Amino acid sequence: MAFNRAMSVIAVRDVVAARDWYARIGFAPHGTWGEPPGFCIVQRGDVSIALERWTGEGPVPKKNGWAVYIYVDDADAFAAELEEAGVSRNGPIYDSPWGMRDSAVDDLDGHTIAFGHPMEPNPNGPGLSSDRGRG
Repeated sequence: MAFNRAMSVIAVRDVVAARDWYARIGFAPHGTWGEPPGFCIVQRGDVSIALERWTGEGPVPKKNGWAVYIYVDDADAFAAELEEAGVSRNGPIYDSPWGMRDSAVDDLDGHTIAFGHPMEPNPNGPGLSSDRGRG
């Protein structure tokens, strides 16, 4: 049995507004469902994020820390894309103790979307070994 990809699902107050925000940072919508929209998938490369409308009381629930981590080829180049799109990062790019060049941005609902690239020659970086969990 092969595991092929994973998709994070995050709660959002307004699916259309969230979809449009993710489009600003290069994620294309790949389906929006419901009226009013209750679910949407956005994708950039092999990275998909599902946006699900929060219908509960109070603020949108969010995870402490990073909601999504995206491995990119060049964190500095993606940070420049964010700046060009007028999206502020929630801190500078930094070299982490786990061997990644990291940064992050908060989306409209306060979910922290982190991104980075490995600083070592291993192209997988932490969290993705060459055997990909087979065994």
